[in-house]
Amino acid sequence: MLYIIIAKDKPDAVGLRTETRHAHLQHLKGMGDRLKVAGPLRLHDGAEHPAGSVIVVEAASLSAARLAAEADPYFQAGLFESVEVRPFNPLFGPWAEAAKA
Repeated sequence: MLYIIIAKDKPDAVGLRTETRHAHLQHLKGMGDRLKVAGPLRLHDGAEHPAGSVIVVEAASLSAARLAAEADPYFQAGLFESVEVRPFNPLFGPWAEAAKA
């Protein structure tokens, strides 16, 4: 099943994000095929700095998806103000078609 991880950065966390970015990217690469998509959240159009992260992963359960979120170096460094992990069921678009295959 797919899960969406929505993580919001703490205020003024740009420096911490920059410091841990390489480790975060290595973590994402290490997820292999379980990682479906990942990218930064922005506060608004044209925002210079990220304000959080969105990650879609395939996992066996909600607790396994939560563990994947907690293994992220950004999480471990204390970058996030909040982290929400929810089941995600794509109904339309390329992901939905791939999930049905």
